[in-house]
Amino acid sequence: MRARIVILSAFATPYRSGAEACAEEIAKRLLPRYDVTIVTARMRRDLPRSTKIAGGVPLLRVGIGSERLDPWLFPLLAPFHVRRLRPVLIHAILETFAGLALHWCGFFSKKSKRLLTLQTTNRSFLKSTILRSPDAVTAISSALVRSGRERGRTDIELISNGVDLPALRQACERYPKMSGRILFVGRLEPMKGIDILLRSCAEIFSEPGARGVKPTWGPRPLYGAPGCMDVRIVGDGSQRRSLEKLAHGLGVAGHVQFLGYLPPAAVCREFAQAEIFCGLSISEAMGNVFLEAQAAGCAVIGTRVGGIPDIVKDGETGLLIPPNDVNTAAWALKALLTDAHLRSRLQEAARRHAEEYDWDIVAGRYATVYDRLLPSVAHA
Repeated sequence: MRARIVILSAFATPYRSGAEACAEEIAKRLLPRYDVTIVTARMRRDLPRSTKIAGGVPLLRVGIGSERLDPWLFPLLAPFHVRRLRPVLIHAILETFAGLALHWCGFFSKKSKRLLTLQTTNRSFLKSTILRSPDAVTAISSALVRSGRERGRTDIELISNGVDLPALRQACERYPKMSGRILFVGRLEPMKGIDILLRSCAEIFSEPGARGVKPTWGPRPLYGAPGCMDVRIVGDGSQRRSLEKLAHGLGVAGHVQFLGYLPPAAVCREFAQAEIFCGLSISEAMGNVFLEAQAAGCAVIGTRVGGIPDIVKDGETGLLIPPNDVNTAAWALKALLTDAHLRSRLQEAARRHAEEYDWDIVAGRYATVYDRLLPSVAHA
């Protein structure tokens, strides 16, 4: 008899990002071993309350079908639905809405073991309370492990998010790299630093050389703008209109395309065709997109914030720069656009590094945690 496990994720497909990918990918891979159900917020009335997602994973949506209200209702409603499922283990992924729901599950499903996975650095509301509640805690980056320890939880285990290597490999085999292609994938929100990317592109075209502090990977000044630069921005969010306006104001709109939301296969194609991935986040718990970019053979530029340095080793698997630094971002972009040897070396090292983050490996690590929490449960 398989152990029944409920995964709490306040959001799920079609509202999928890094935390939601973790919930769905590990559920899909562990379904043959455990009886797994994902409980999420409904968000829209046209979404069915009960369905199955990729891999045959049961998905239960709770709420009234409101994007505005359902995330806030989720911590209140989910515990009642979880209680009916009678799981032996409840796993909350993301410490905000799902973490609060997990806390309340402690009152409604007292016999169930509870596991929390930390996924964000952006919110601290009730975080100490949410951290104290579960039987075990994991985190997707060393930055989150440190943050949890500062709040008194010292037994946090590091399990990074993963990447869909087969899908990216297939895309790379099908679509060649495009010369000068620069990619960003993510939500168009202030924390992502997309305005810095646009300003750094304008800097490249307006100055004879980037004026940032000379990094160790920039052996010489770089003169003249690259002959070809094509920036593609995948994703949507509250800043889209203002960023489009900024691109026009900076005079780089002809080199920048805002593609909006794309389905997973199309995103894989964008990764495959990009030579450079540029993510200039101001805060980032981990950043799955950096792993996806590495797996697709992109030369990666990231910032020294949150969990990004766990993934991007400066000068080895990518380039790291300070956040909110237009001049140094321009220098890094220009270095990768004009130095084929540097770009190729980082691309190859990134591919090798990403092999360690296959979702199959990550799911196996979660299975080890599950089994440790449920030593008396026999698995099929």
